[in-house]
Amino acid sequence: MRLGITILPEHRWSVAEPLWRRAEEYGFDHAWTYDHLVWAGLPNSAWFGALPTLTAAATVTSTMRLGTFVSSPNYRHPYTFLRDLLAVDDISGGRLICGLGTGGDLDSRILGEERPLKERVQRFHEFVEVLDRLSREDHVSHDGAHFTTVDARTLPGFVQRPRVPFLVAANGPRSLRLAARLGQGWVTYGRGGDTLEEWWSGVAELSELLDEAESTAGRERPIDRYLSLDGSPRFSLESPELFEELVGRAAELGFTDVVTHWPRTSAPYAGSEAVLEQVAGRLDALRRLS
Repeated sequence: MRLGITILPEHRWSVAEPLWRRAEEYGFDHAWTYDHLVWAGLPNSAWFGALPTLTAAATVTSTMRLGTFVSSPNYRHPYTFLRDLLAVDDISGGRLICGLGTGGDLDSRILGEERPLKERVQRFHEFVEVLDRLSREDHVSHDGAHFTTVDARTLPGFVQRPRVPFLVAANGPRSLRLAARLGQGWVTYGRGGDTLEEWWSGVAELSELLDEAESTAGRERPIDRYLSLDGSPRFSLESPELFEELVGRAAELGFTDVVTHWPRTSAPYAGSEAVLEQVAGRLDALRRLS
């Protein structure tokens, strides 16, 4: 089991830098930030760009993997996004992980665009397909329903070969099949639920659907499975005991990775760094829960 933590891009770098340093010092395997123009969970909060934040984080860490949690086509074109990913992967020495998802519709609505969910999912699938081609090929031309490239050059390529790992966020059968086909990992928040047991039931159902998608895709090895523990009705860092319970349940369901959030002083993810410190002291033991 690998353990990760998400640091929201809400702080000026003078405040955020120590958090990213401490995440590595605490021993987390990977650290993440949200990729939005405005996040619906904190619509009135200060907010900074995900890729510049990860670039800065790469310069103050050396071992921890760094990722977007998650990036969407709501305000991105796959080719311009590729150029940013190439830079961050290079600056980080090949530590970048790319979480990809359909995303909510707030970012696109801010830019004056309204699309039904079905169309946004279709656009996301094309986005991942094109991004995958751009990551592996040079001179890429594509003329699709949502994106166009004309002889797109992609040199120098990624430090990681053949490309950075894609973690596809998916809670529906079609996107789960996309994750099984093109992803190196799958990430999920689960499916609602008013209680922990209801939430775990939904997580288990999704995990079974991924099993089916992997079987259909004929993969040689299973993809990695990432669970955002804070998709549950309770904040995972409410106590060390709750965190350990959640990690154990995730391991039983076959998840390879879990992700929590850096505690904030107010909701969402309200908590204490003292609990985070206690959890950090148990990371080695928690890694063996698999």
